[in-house]
Amino acid sequence: MRSTNPTLNDQVFVNARTGLAADGVMTLNGTVLKTAILTLLLVASASWSWKLAMSGNPPAWFGSALTFGWIIPLVMALIISFKPTTAPALAPVYALGKGIIVGIISAMYERAYGGIVLSAVVLTCGVLFALLAAYSTGLIKPSENFKLGIVAATGGVALFYLATLVLGMFGIHIPGLFGNGVIGIAFSAFVVILAALNLVLDFDFIENGCAAGAPKHMEWYAAFGLLVTLVWLYLEILRLLAKLRSRD
Repeated sequence: MRSTNPTLNDQVFVNARTGLAADGVMTLNGTVLKTAILTLLLVASASWSWKLAMSGNPPAWFGSALTFGWIIPLVMALIISFKPTTAPALAPVYALGKGIIVGIISAMYERAYGGIVLSAVVLTCGVLFALLAAYSTGLIKPSENFKLGIVAATGGVALFYLATLVLGMFGIHIPGLFGNGVIGIAFSAFVVILAALNLVLDFDFIENGCAAGAPKHMEWYAAFGLLVTLVWLYLEILRLLAKLRSRD
């Protein structure tokens, strides 16, 4: 079984089990608790940066935070991905740092389209719980071919975003896909669906990890990986709603 989330893959659990810690094994309840903790940390830091950004007179460092603030979460994510044993210490740092950026981005969208953030949050939670219920009841059980398809599609989108970022540094922009036209909306809808399907595969991966008896610290690692997908889903929903609202 494989997950499309780059932070969650079978080999991580295989490697972790070889150094099984004495403090117990990974459980589903423990993973849910860690996910809730990281989510609360992210929401807390996002709320703080949101209030500052919406105050009408944000600090001078806000511009730099938006420009360079993604570096700290990125570094934390890379360290955790390559060394999962650091997850208990670094995953909370990632959540706090990412939350600041999410709060600033959310405030920018909210100032442009009032009420859009609440809609995005509700939709993200709705998608999460709907897919979790469908997976828990057995309505959705991803096959190997399905997983491979999501892996390929997710990798393609990641490479596309990276390419557009590099091209943007040279003043080259791809028309249509990021606009509010039919093509742009269709692309955003596709990415939202893709992010949601990643959640399904992450549920499957976490369940198998618990069954495999991974060490306790992997609860933090799995929670971190799930948070990565949730943030991605939220930002993509926010972007899709903004495109739809801009057409009004």
